[in-house]
Amino acid sequence: MIVSKTPLRLTLGGGGTDLPCYSDEYGGFVVTSAIDKYIYLVINRRFEEPIRASYSITEIVSPVDSIKHPVIRESLKLLGLKSNLEIISIAEVPSRTGLGSSSCFTVGLLHALHTYKDEFLSRQTLAEEACFVQMNILKEPCGYQDTFIAAFGGFVCLNIQRSGQVEVCHLSIPEDAVRELENNLLFFYTGIERSSTVVLQDQSNNMKRDGSKTLDAMHEIKAIGFKVKHALENGDVSEFGRLQDEHWQVKKATSGAISNGLIDRWYELGLENGALGGKVMGAGGGGFLMFYCEGKKDKIRKAMAKEGLREISFNFEPHGSMISLHV
Repeated sequence: MIVSKTPLRLTLGGGGTDLPCYSDEYGGFVVTSAIDKYIYLVINRRFEEPIRASYSITEIVSPVDSIKHPVIRESLKLLGLKSNLEIISIAEVPSRTGLGSSSCFTVGLLHALHTYKDEFLSRQTLAEEACFVQMNILKEPCGYQDTFIAAFGGFVCLNIQRSGQVEVCHLSIPEDAVRELENNLLFFYTGIERSSTVVLQDQSNNMKRDGSKTLDAMHEIKAIGFKVKHALENGDVSEFGRLQDEHWQVKKATSGAISNGLIDRWYELGLENGALGGKVMGAGGGGFLMFYCEGKKDKIRKAMAKEGLREISFNFEPHGSMISLHV
């Protein structure tokens, strides 16, 4: 039996510039971090020949081509695994909530399957293979960020070249700044689950349709990513908080699907009660609402609780995908 443990992520700056529709033309830059919420993948050799895959539903099927779950099906085919396997997925946070769960699942699954075959992959190769499954085989409109942070963990900057090559640089943040971030960030579950595909496809279409407005916003988002890197490396967490608001205002210009009247009201309520900035995590449209605040957390908590939003605590995770059990 093999168990992989793979962290979800929090985008800190430059989110969206890792999408091929942008990075293939202009290069992307993202600052991102792993958080201490995980997806676990259990791989077990099964006595019976048909493959048993258990996630939100359970499939017992043969041959591999009959598996409905696209990532499981294509990962097994890629690695040449055809039978006598049980695959179980356990997630600490629901999918479609802006934490990169789809790519996290892909990285964790590939990590566990390679371990099952007694194969070792570097973190770079693991991330690249996960990107290949999602982008090249399944043609999903996703970016590079989620797979790379799931594989590497910690705080990283991703420089995405126009060729698709991704350079991973570990971000050097003072320890006291990390503690301040963990203390000053608040996360609230909106209860709205959405497919990032809808938002990302709309962004891509907007860049093709009215290039200048959306494209200018993406350029600005990348510039904010570099400002976030500079602020964090200098331990200026207050500036990081202000930049989150700047990022959110610009990001909304890239797609009408990123926010709505309800989310806008919640966000403004957070600012009115002391937040320096914030955003909806991930592609937008729902999931988790994040605020950065200094000294006024209780006011924001009460305001969000009154709106029916549930607070969830996150801390940063230094490690990427790990094999936590191999017997």
